[in-house]
Parts: sequence; C-alpha cells; structure tokens
Amino acid sequence: MGQLLFALLKSARPRQWLKNFAVFTTILFTGKLLDGQLLWLSIQAFLAFCLLSSSNYIFNDILDAPKDRRHPFKRFRPIASGNVPLPVAKLTSAMLAIVGLWIARGVTPMFFAFAIAFLILQYSYSLVLKHITVIDILTITIAYILRVYAGEAATGYHISIWLALAALSLALFLAIGKRRAELTLIQSYEGVVPRDTRASLSHYSEKLLDTYTAMFANSTFLTYAFFTFLARPLNEGFFLRNYTEFFADIPGRKWMMVTIPFVLYGIMRYMQLIYEGKGESPEKILTSDLPLLTTVILWVGSVLVVVYGIGG
Repeated sequence: MGQLLFALLKSARPRQWLKNFAVFTTILFTGKLLDGQLLWLSIQAFLAFCLLSSSNYIFNDILDAPKDRRHPFKRFRPIASGNVPLPVAKLTSAMLAIVGLWIARGVTPMFFAFAIAFLILQYSYSLVLKHITVIDILTITIAYILRVYAGEAATGYHISIWLALAALSLALFLAIGKRRAELTLIQSYEGVVPRDTRASLSHYSEKLLDTYTAMFANSTFLTYAFFTFLARPLNEGFFLRNYTEFFADIPGRKWMMVTIPFVLYGIMRYMQLIYEGKGESPEKILTSDLPLLTTVILWVGSVLVVVYGIGG
C-alpha cells in the first residue's frame, strides 16, 4: 500500500507545483502579501491549482503510457512502468479534479471560473493540443498566464500591464526552452526519434526553436526592465518610514530596477542549461541547479526588500 501511495504521489508530480506559485504574483507586487485575508485566499488558490494540475498530470500519463515506454527516461514513470494500475490512476485523477474545483469554488466566483478554464485547457492539451506544432507551446504559455490572472481573480487586485507582458514573455521563453531541451535530449539517444516520444517535436527544427528562444529571452528582459522603470512606489515601506532623511533625497524612486541583474542572469543561466539538454523540466532545473536557485531566491528577496522595505 505504501509503495502504491508513493507511486501515486510521484505521478502527481509535486515538483510541478512550483508553477502554481504564480498565483502569488498579484499580492507580492501590489504590496498585499502581509494582508492575512488576501494571503489566505491566495493559499487556497495555490492548493486548488496544485490539485487540478496533478489531476491532469496523471490523466496525461494514462494517455501517454504506450509512448512513454519507448522514451529514454519517461518509461520509468509509475503508470508507464505498471507500478500504478490504470483503474487506480483514473480514480485518483478524477478525485483530485473534484476536490480542486471544490476548493476553488470557495475562493471567489471569478477564480472558480478561472479554475474551470484551467482544467479544461490542461485536459485539452493532454488530449489534442500537445500534438499540434506551435499550438502546444501557446497552450503551455496560456496555462502559465492563467495562474497569474487567477491570482488577480482570487484577490481582486491587479498587476501592471508591463508585469503582465513580462510574465507572458517568460511563459513563452520557458515553454519554448522546454521543447528545445527535449529535442536536444532526444537527439542524444541513439535509436530514438522525436516523433516516437512527442509528435510535435518532429516539426520543430533546432534553428526555429533557437530563434524563438532568443526572441522571448529578449522580450522577457525588456518588458521586465520597463516594468521596473515605470513601477510607481506603492507605499512608504519600513525603511522609508524610519529613515526618511536618507530616502527623501532620492526623487522619483526606481528601486525595483535593482532586481534586473537577477532576472538577466537567470535568463542567461537557463539558456545555458537548455542547450546542455537540461531544460526539459523548468521546475526540476530550479530545484537542482544551485546557481539558478540562488538567483531566484535573491530576486525574491530583493523584491520583498523593495516593495515592503523601501516601498518601491
């Protein structure tokens, strides 16, 4: 029983839940992270999306089991390897979806609508959309963006258009990088061709994906830089209230711009890992690559200092 539960947990891919932290984007950048009610709503939103996404991961593994058995490392997944019986996998997927929607219903009506849209999109991706070139990338991107705007729906607060564009560019960059790394990885295995593991991969050339990657790496950096430059101070942070004589001499504060170097390094580091064939799973890289993980932690820390310490 214990082995089955562990296999089910592995199939749910808890590491992928990192993506769902995107729902906290709104309260983080609007200065509302310390608002207890809004934080609780965001936590519920996070939990709902974790359950809904895990429901789809299991559903996807059920559909992909035959192809996964021919994949260099996906053949070890619990469902493909037979460690999780199909009836158990189907029941678990359904229960996760039901519980996830139940939690979403208790957040706000608008968030519930986003949760339904997210679940439909995820299931559509697993059934059809992942097999269509370009549409597969756009679908992954939309799923990322839905998480961000679901955070808005849960709290009632809104992020700036430049931050939204930066999130969109980053989502495209990550989705394309995922495909680029998959192609690099598959080509490194003798006797394995892209169409045997993912049909859409056979329609992507290295040159095309390289162009896409460079395009959205640039747009991620530029849109985020514009956001930091145009962001208005939200409030008087802790340091501003207590050290007014120091900060008063700095008109038109643009402190958010100090976070740009972390974003720039993160983009460059992730691109390096992509071309080494290590970027197939962004969340796996984030938790295993120490330089990238350190950069993300420093970026979050700098954002917290700017928004809640200095006030923007």
